[in-house]
This record gives sequence, C-alpha cells and structure tokens, in this order.
Amino acid sequence: MTLRKTMTSLATMLSLAFAAPASAETLNDALVHAYEHSGLLQQNRALLRAADEDVAISVAATMPVINWTVTATSQAPRSPGADLIAMNASISGSLTLYDGGANQLAIEAQKELVLGTRQSLRNVEQQVLLRAIQAYMDVRRDSEFVALRQNNVRLITQELRAAEDRFEVGEVTRTDVSLAEARLASARSLLASSEGNLARSNEEFRVAVGRAPGALRPVSPAPVSRTIADAKAFAIRNHPNVLEARHSVTAAELNIRRAETAFGPSLSANAQIGVNQDLDAGRQLGLTFSGPIYQGGRLSAQVRQFMARRDAARASLHITNHNIQQGVGNAFASLQVARASRQASDEQSRASSEAFRGVREEATLGARTTLDVLNAEQELLDARANTISAQADEVVASYAVLSAMGLLTAEHLRLPVQQYDPAAYYNLVKDAPTVTSEQGQALDRVLRALGK
Repeated sequence: MTLRKTMTSLATMLSLAFAAPASAETLNDALVHAYEHSGLLQQNRALLRAADEDVAISVAATMPVINWTVTATSQAPRSPGADLIAMNASISGSLTLYDGGANQLAIEAQKELVLGTRQSLRNVEQQVLLRAIQAYMDVRRDSEFVALRQNNVRLITQELRAAEDRFEVGEVTRTDVSLAEARLASARSLLASSEGNLARSNEEFRVAVGRAPGALRPVSPAPVSRTIADAKAFAIRNHPNVLEARHSVTAAELNIRRAETAFGPSLSANAQIGVNQDLDAGRQLGLTFSGPIYQGGRLSAQVRQFMARRDAARASLHITNHNIQQGVGNAFASLQVARASRQASDEQSRASSEAFRGVREEATLGARTTLDVLNAEQELLDARANTISAQADEVVASYAVLSAMGLLTAEHLRLPVQQYDPAAYYNLVKDAPTVTSEQGQALDRVLRALGK
C-alpha cells in the first residue's frame, strides 16, 4: 500500500467517525423516558401524598370522634342471681368546640409543609432530568471516542503495513517499523480504555433514563439568555429549594402560635349511649371546659422550642439563598469555560487538520518521515477528541444553568409527557373523606391505579 493511499484512507475514516447516524433518538426522547420511568420521582411523589395525608389528619381533629365499645366481664364470687357473664355495649362521641385555634393552626402548618414538599419534588425532577442529560452526553462522547480509537487502530495498522513494505524495498529503516508498532500498541490500549468508559456510560444511562441507549443524535446547548445578575434574582424568587425553605419558615411560625394556644382553655362536648345484656339503655351528655394551671414549665419550654426551630428555619433560608446564588454563579462560570474550551478546540481541530494535510503531502514527496505522519495524525485525533469532549461539556453546562435557576423541569422544557399534578391527590384528601363517601371511593380508585 502506498503512502498516498494510506493518507486518503485516513481522511475518509476520520470523516466517517463524525458522521451522524441516519436514524437516532434525541435528547428529548431520553428525558421523556427518564421522567416517566424514574423510581426517584415515584418515591418522592409518594412522600408528597404522605404529606397530603397529614393535612387530612389535622382536619380530622376538628371533626367529631365516634367510637363503639363492647365488653364482656365475669366476676367471682358472683352475687346470687347474677349472670355468669355481664355484657355491655356503648357508643361514645366527642367534639372539640373551642381550643383557641390550635387545630386550625395545625392545619395551616401542615398545608405549608405540603407546599414545601411539592417544591422538594420539583427539585428531584430537576435532578432526574440533569442526570439523564449528563448520561446522554457521556454516552455520545464515549461512543465517538471509541469510533475515533477504532479508526486510529485501523489507520496505524495500515501505516505499519506500509512501513514494512517500504522497509522491504529499502525506503525506510527498521526504526520506522518499530515506531509504527509502538504507536499501534498504544492505540490499542487507548481503544480498550475508551471501550471501558463507554460500557460504564451505558450502565449509567440505563439507571438515569431507564433503558439501554441507542444511537444518539447530536445536541445543541440549551438557550441561556439571562445575565448572571438576572439569573440569580430569578433563582432567589423561583428555585424550589428557596421556596421549600420559605414554606418551612412559615410552618415554624404557625407552630409557635399553636404552642401558645396551649396556655388557654378548651371546650369539648361528650356523649355516650350504652346498653347491657338486659337491654337497659343509658345515655350521657356533657361539656368539658378545662385549662392548665401548672405544668412545671412544659408549655413555656414548648413555645421556646418552636421559636428555636423557627430561628433555625430562617437561618436555613438564609443559607439556601446564598447557596442558590453561588450555584448560579458556578453554573455560569462553568458554561463560560465550556464555551471557551469548545471554541479553542474547534480552532485546534481546524489547525490540526491543515497541518495533517500538509505533512501528508510532504511525506509523499519524501520530505517527511513516518514518525512525522504518525505524530500529525495523533495530534489531529487528539484535537477531534478535545472537540467532542468540549461540545459535551458545553451542553451539560448550559442545562446546569437552567437547573441552578430552577428551570430544568418537564414544563419549562416542554417535554411531551403527562405531567404529574401535585394538587390532584391533595384535593381528594384535604377534607379528610371517609371510606364510604363519594370522594373516598374516588380516592380508593386512585390508590389502586397507583399500586399497579
């Protein structure tokens, strides 16, 4: 094989290494599958439903409580004429008429915690989508690396054969052949490493997206038009971590007011109807008005405890604000670095291509050695690899900016999915429906569907 034919093959293979597959899946396809099949999202949706039930439990405390009781007793020694077993059945009920607003404050506090849990779910959604994006780009990058390394092995194998042929006719020395052999061994080692990286990226893709990757299409960076100052201001107002922390502060403040109501009186109504084995019925109705006199400082300690928790929640909000602003700044800095790296890599790739073409032509004229050709080829492959890596980094960095701002959601990305409605389950349980009610039966159908 002549050197000119070898160089022609090299140019052809390098172009094929960057050719996009005719039929391939898009990043949106992967994000849709990740959104619809994420176990992490399902787990946190269940946790949100559990938080919704806390509102129902708090609402139930404002409603009548009715219980039934059946007792059977035997007494020894037994009085003459007394039954061996005495049976009694009763129904009792109670209702809180006044508690200083404690139960209503408990409901409001639980509502705030529900709103905070919804924001936590939003943040988990961002994590799921960003992980899928990272996995997608890792597979694309490592797949192209493998293609480059495979072409490199084939091309150096051709270089080695050409060097051996030229050595046979005395055009080159044994040193040229040894150089080609050493470069081929190195290329095979790099190929094995790239194949291992691709295998790991495929496994990460399976976990992040929920299925094995196919042929993946190229991806453009996400549009990020805001300045860093605007992005920070937007994140402080809208990032789910900030909103969750704000709801935690509000819930803590409500709990202080709830604890303070314990110093006041409460009024409750009680009723009971009972019947014994002789069908003798008894009725009882009463009101209970009570309040604390002395409890050893327990109530005051509870108020102070809730105040401390409120202060901790406020401090957590302060820390979260700083962390979110830092996250936005870091994300923008990473994006700027990735853009600069990609532009430099593009220039490096262009210059390396021109240099390689020049070395190739000079080698055909005998002005360059085999080592010169191998070095120029390696520099071109390295430049192409840098370009691939820089392009992947820029895409991930652009979506990381959206995540830092709180915008990496199915809604903002306009993914074609049935988005989870966090209020749907809440609306079914917020009034604490009973099992036999129409709303309770609808809730039962929802739970059966979720359990499938």
